[in-house]
Amino acid sequence: MQKRTLGQQGLTTSAIGYGSMGISLAYGPGDEQEGVAAIQKAHDLGVTFFDTAEMYGWGANEEIVGRAVKSFRDDVVIATKFGFTAPDYGLDSRPEHIRDVVENSLRRLGVDHIDVLYQHRVDPNVPIEDVAGTVKEFIDAGKVKYFGLSEAGPETLRRAHAIQPVSVLQTEYSLFEREVEVLFPVLNELGIGFVPYSPLGRGFLTGSAKPASAYDKSDMRSWDARWQPGNFEKNVEATRQLTELAASKEATVAQLALAWLLAQGGHIVPIPGTRSAKRVEENTGAADLILTETDLVRIKEILPVGGFGSRYPEGMEIDWV
Repeated sequence: MQKRTLGQQGLTTSAIGYGSMGISLAYGPGDEQEGVAAIQKAHDLGVTFFDTAEMYGWGANEEIVGRAVKSFRDDVVIATKFGFTAPDYGLDSRPEHIRDVVENSLRRLGVDHIDVLYQHRVDPNVPIEDVAGTVKEFIDAGKVKYFGLSEAGPETLRRAHAIQPVSVLQTEYSLFEREVEVLFPVLNELGIGFVPYSPLGRGFLTGSAKPASAYDKSDMRSWDARWQPGNFEKNVEATRQLTELAASKEATVAQLALAWLLAQGGHIVPIPGTRSAKRVEENTGAADLILTETDLVRIKEILPVGGFGSRYPEGMEIDWV
């Protein structure tokens, strides 16, 4: 698979990465064995970027990723995150908490360094300068290589970058969710790479979406606005049209959606997640799909500004600063 360089700090990965959250969280009961098989299949197909977080099962996901990549750890980039507290999902990015989380993450992953360390969410109670300074300590000590932020806005990015260069920003981005595009000028100015999570619209852009009522309460799609009546039907129709376009290129709609992300700039590496080795093979195939200008125009006609329904319900919205 082709490589891409994220940001100006020298971080190079495969053009498509792998997001491991769904193995442990948000999409119904997990299956560790299936998840490990998916991770190892991804590596076999050239994926070198694997994303996890302390919050995904409160360490369980990191342990799964660590076991799955153990035999090829030196060939891949491992990213993890700090900043949440169990079991209330509160925010805590105090330096002492970051230090505890990083040491635990190193142990659970079974590694001597973390390649990319993200602040999972901006903590309004802790100056970002303190966060960046703490991550810098780990970078200087050789325990972390690159600093990342997730769901951060322009002011936070600039302030953090002034203390410790930020290599990557991770935020939801897909054909369904375009809000983050307003940050691209800042990313380009500062030389920060971009990692879209949920690049397949939390699974909607695989063409297999069912109404919200079909999902268990442990599955976020049961309450996600994009699956609710009214929005669901509109998103199904948009996906149908995208599927027709993809078929004309002998591709799947998921491959089309990932190829669209790759076409937005060379600084972008999406991290689709799946428990299925077959889906991994499908997703990685998107790196070879070339979209023409005509294709991009047609996609814009189908979804001019994104999908239907907000990505988080009222009270969970993220206010970028």
